[in-house]
Amino acid sequence: MDPEPKVIVMDDWHSKVTCRVVRAGAEFTGKQALQYKPGISAEAVGAKGIHLQIVTLAPGARAKAHKHENHETAIYILSGVSEMWFGDRLEHHAVCAAGDFVYIPANVPHLPFNMSTSEPCVAIISRTDPNEQESVVLMPELDTFHP
Repeated sequence: MDPEPKVIVMDDWHSKVTCRVVRAGAEFTGKQALQYKPGISAEAVGAKGIHLQIVTLAPGARAKAHKHENHETAIYILSGVSEMWFGDRLEHHAVCAAGDFVYIPANVPHLPFNMSTSEPCVAIISRTDPNEQESVVLMPELDTFHP
């Protein structure tokens, strides 16, 4: 015989349920000047050590130089192409295309951009910071290195 289903009172939802399905949140512009749709975060589900979201780099978009203090980042490119300068003086360059995985260690300055004039780049980003924008440190002193 099947066990009786448990009824969860909505007030007890967060304390009783351990798995959640969420839809992407409202798009916002982050400190980095890119468009994000948050998914899993401390705010959305009470995450303690991870954040998952979608980022879109519109044609011609360029982020502000930044790093994520004490947090690693993993990216999967869904569509389009993004380039990125990275390193202490943004001296290294990478091209990331659909199907590529990208790893950015904690505290590494980087500056992603989309050189396409017609195609956006869309990616999924996961970071060890459950509060997406909290660890973002803008680095305006590096913004002029690459026009």
